[in-house]
Amino acid sequence: MNSQEYIEVSVKISPFSEENAEIVTAEISELPFESFSSEDPYLKCYIQKDLYDAQALKVVLAGAEGYGFEIEHSANLIPATNWNALWESQFNPIVVDNECTIKASFHEGLKRTRFNITIDPKMAFGTGHHQTTYMMCRALLQNEKDVCGKVVMDMGCGTAVLAILAAKMKAAKVYGIDIDAVAAISAYDNARLNRVGKKIETYCGDASLLQRNSYDVLLANINRNILLQDIPTYSLCIRKGGLLFVSGFYTDDMPMIIGTAMHSGLEYVSHDSIDNWCCIKFRKP
Repeated sequence: MNSQEYIEVSVKISPFSEENAEIVTAEISELPFESFSSEDPYLKCYIQKDLYDAQALKVVLAGAEGYGFEIEHSANLIPATNWNALWESQFNPIVVDNECTIKASFHEGLKRTRFNITIDPKMAFGTGHHQTTYMMCRALLQNEKDVCGKVVMDMGCGTAVLAILAAKMKAAKVYGIDIDAVAAISAYDNARLNRVGKKIETYCGDASLLQRNSYDVLLANINRNILLQDIPTYSLCIRKGGLLFVSGFYTDDMPMIIGTAMHSGLEYVSHDSIDNWCCIKFRKP
């Protein structure tokens, strides 16, 4: 994306939580915003200046207030910015156990590994926490026999790093779902950039879309509250003997995540952690 003038809308959410931010994001996604980021107590939303409609935003936010929290917002013009240059300055390659490299097209001179994934940016949209991305990729690599020839779902797929890796590991079919339309488009483009577009289907939506199919492996690198809400749905859609890998939360959250999964008919298998971030493997008996 070249230099472009954007409007930054700062939405103050009281009380703030990731779940409340997700609700507001879902409501605002009806408008042509391109990216969202949250940092207590704000949700920041970005839209091209020419597409910004203050009245339409006011109507959407008024509807979001019906969920039981208070919202205030302000809008500011951001000077023309080269978003690609900004993204390049913030994204470093990830090399997972010397087997998988996740890089952008502008990274040159890197040693090739067994699996090489190239991600190109959309506006202000990255690859999430490096620790959780790393652990989820490592989980796939360590369970290759359970991925090869199987049906895989990447829930909250973002740039589709996990979906692409699963496809390169010879999964029979891979699906990706993300609530952010920009992420879903990014996933579609990145799948084709990595020459696995025929294996991967991406959709914009939430966990309700999962029930269209059943899966041998389900991957969910999302925040804690969404996982606690959606794990029961995940379990319903995982085939007997199938696997669930979840990350995007801290080690202190493990008891809640494990409890919800077990209550939903899943068995705890193992977990991994880096810098207090956690990844858990479950199996459906």
